[in-house]
Amino acid sequence: MSKIPYEVYTEEVEALSVLSPDGEIVNKDKLPELSDDQLKELMYRMVFTRTWDERAINLGRQGRLGFYAPVSGQEATMVGSEFALEKDDFVCPGYRDMPQLVWHGLPLYQAFLYSRGHQHGGQIPEGVNVLMPQIIIGAQVLHAMGIAMGYKLKKQKHVAITYTGDGGSSEGDFYEALNYAGAFKLPVIFFVQNNGYAITTPFSKQTAALSIAHKAVAAGIRGVKVDGMDVFAVIAAVREAAERARNGEGATLIEAVTYRFRPHSLSDDTSKYRTKEEEGEWSEKDPIARLAKYLEKKGLWSEEDTARVKDEAKATVNEQIKKAEQTEKMTIPGLIDSMFEKTPKHLEEQKADFQ
Repeated sequence: MSKIPYEVYTEEVEALSVLSPDGEIVNKDKLPELSDDQLKELMYRMVFTRTWDERAINLGRQGRLGFYAPVSGQEATMVGSEFALEKDDFVCPGYRDMPQLVWHGLPLYQAFLYSRGHQHGGQIPEGVNVLMPQIIIGAQVLHAMGIAMGYKLKKQKHVAITYTGDGGSSEGDFYEALNYAGAFKLPVIFFVQNNGYAITTPFSKQTAALSIAHKAVAAGIRGVKVDGMDVFAVIAAVREAAERARNGEGATLIEAVTYRFRPHSLSDDTSKYRTKEEEGEWSEKDPIARLAKYLEKKGLWSEEDTARVKDEAKATVNEQIKKAEQTEKMTIPGLIDSMFEKTPKHLEEQKADFQ
């Protein structure tokens, strides 16, 4: 019998990278198989998402949206992870994860309704396997665990994926979900977008663990750390995790090291806790610029393509926000009715008070 060392996992692990900031492949073995059309679609979605994000920030400042959490800088983690899924897989997001929902099938105007606090923002269309973003930090991790348990009991080859940030990985719900998923070998992916800060708290003060990926060890599940600014690394990791889950090999915890270029929310001031030097270093790892360099070398993308997608995204956002604004206003009777297939008698009586 081989000896087991007294101390285990006491060394840091290097994040998986496939595509360098210069647009060069540095790990051919992990390069995901993608057709030219898929590569262009991936780039399209990332450019569209950033343009939408920039417009949404302005809409929020104009009072046309409610709560909004900026996403620029995290396109590789968001777009790439969803791109690696199948349509029947289930997405359980946190409040910054609206792009995954939209690319998984939620109409954009409903994303805007959600931000505006409208009940129809949470009226998920048939066949779109998503939950609405969870505001309670980490609660969505338990939801994904439950959905995955349902898939296992029904013997369905689907996967649940859930997202949180480095702050969310400190919540009790996070540890409970990992432990349960490990004990029952559930088909779930815990995707942590470590963007360096839990609002203003730096990762160095968030945990004494060498990485979030190390936290998989205690739960008995697989832990992976990837370069979250590298969309190819993200796709490779999620595809592998999903394949393992479908094959009955259990859950995976993926830590994607990324960076949000914008504030935590529209009420945040990053100058209070981040330096210009730090922001400059991360801007050189921009996931969109990185992929653009790769595609340009392959003759699949150009600056004109980027400009075209930006124009299309701006027009789409303008159209979809107008649709959201033209949606019928909420009423108390309407809100009550939307909660039930058949409204209970006692609530019908209460509705009369608001007629």
